[in-house]
Amino acid sequence: MVIYGVSFDMIGKQPIVLLKTVDSNKFLPIWIGHPEAAAILMKLQGASTPRPMTHDLLCDVLGELEAKCTQVAVTELRDNTFFAQVTLTVNGREMEVDSRPSDALAIAVRSGAPIFAAEDVIAESAIEFEHEVEDQEEVVDKFKDFLDSVSPEDFKGEE
Repeated sequence: MVIYGVSFDMIGKQPIVLLKTVDSNKFLPIWIGHPEAAAILMKLQGASTPRPMTHDLLCDVLGELEAKCTQVAVTELRDNTFFAQVTLTVNGREMEVDSRPSDALAIAVRSGAPIFAAEDVIAESAIEFEHEVEDQEEVVDKFKDFLDSVSPEDFKGEE
């Protein structure tokens, strides 16, 4: 997956990060908090702050401990909530740490770690565009149109 962009739903003004599969036109929208959206956008846009933000601090601490973030993954959608894991390598040992997707993505953009999503999460929640997507602005416009008519409850799934 790649971070395709960050937008806001028009109804609740809640930030949404839009992940795109690398090999198809499937997009995974994940509602996130305002601080995490700012953290992701700042790094994607190359902006910096005079003092480290929380995700910068965490990545700096990992570096000082000679730990490396090797990947992040959106692992599950349960009760309308996405779950994620951050995979770290420490002294040759791999460990997985539970995370909110927004925090995992903020860490991924800082560490350069690849982003994955579980197949069942993509199957359940992704939006697929039928034609080839080349123009990012076109996708963002279509996504904004979609956001005008959708709510988080629409991704609830079968009970």
